[in-house]
Amino acid sequence: MTDTSLAPILSAAPPGHTAEDSLDLLTRHWGLTGRLDRLTSERDLNWRVTSPEGRFVLKFANAAEDPAVTRFQNGALDHVAARDPALPVPRVIRSLTGAPDVTLPDGSLLRLLSWVDGVPMHLTASSPAQRRVLGAMAARLTRALEGFDHPAANHELQWDLKQAAGLRPLLPAIADAGLRARCGGWLDWFDRVRPRLDRLPWQVVHADLNPHNVLCAPDDPDRIAGVLDFGDMVRTPRICDLAVAAAYHVQPGAGLASLAEVTAGWAAILPLTPDEAALLPGLTALRMVTTLALTSHRAARWPDNAVYILRNFPSAEAGLLALPPAPDDLTQGPMP
Repeated sequence: MTDTSLAPILSAAPPGHTAEDSLDLLTRHWGLTGRLDRLTSERDLNWRVTSPEGRFVLKFANAAEDPAVTRFQNGALDHVAARDPALPVPRVIRSLTGAPDVTLPDGSLLRLLSWVDGVPMHLTASSPAQRRVLGAMAARLTRALEGFDHPAANHELQWDLKQAAGLRPLLPAIADAGLRARCGGWLDWFDRVRPRLDRLPWQVVHADLNPHNVLCAPDDPDRIAGVLDFGDMVRTPRICDLAVAAAYHVQPGAGLASLAEVTAGWAAILPLTPDEAALLPGLTALRMVTTLALTSHRAARWPDNAVYILRNFPSAEAGLLALPPAPDDLTQGPMP
């Protein structure tokens, strides 16, 4: 399989700037100096900056990414800060010229964001209480993004659930035949229900509330301390944000019950419409299918980064097997 199966942003190598080069750019454009420690990232190059002025994240966007998409993220962070200032999300740090980003010679963008403290959720013990507060935080963030729009909001990204039909060419990368067939069944379901998405509420959403992007309080794993990485934001059905968040918390042996716990937290802030409720379990399964297909393909393409790329594969496989398979009556949602 060649990389023509994916958009350029998902098949391009991350930026290759050295720490020395990165520090020079930080000092030149933000007047800061300090220690740089590389952070893991699928598409970008990110450094944690530890300076006398505090800690920050220096972010080099992938050269294949449209600068408008990066500026879409800047605008969203500013919008959230204005709508719900207490939300624990990064803030855009303006450069010495007052700009939210710096254009590099290759046309890509460099940004500096504030650091958000917390323990990555994937390192904490999952619980019903944590699942409920996650759902509530997801809804609160989605509500804070209401009314935000940008010319890049409709950019195409394969992680976006409404783009699931594009996953079919990637299914052969899933080695296990039974798992591959189960994923194919959910893509058949999606083909039939796709028109129903157009009747749902749509808006810009975070679209990647996985446990590596959510931080918990160090002294309380049931309290959300931060939400990171707005790189997959897109305008899509609102319920997709809940489906993405819930997909990483479906528990073996209690698939639908654990999904209901995340949903309860969300619904307390943003009640679901009947159509959203009917489609939610299937969309949740579809996020797992997306994770399995995309990470299998990309890990083969970038073996040096395979450990990071495949970090969510085991939980996606377990979660998909914990939910019922795609229904025989594909015109309906997967729940009676």
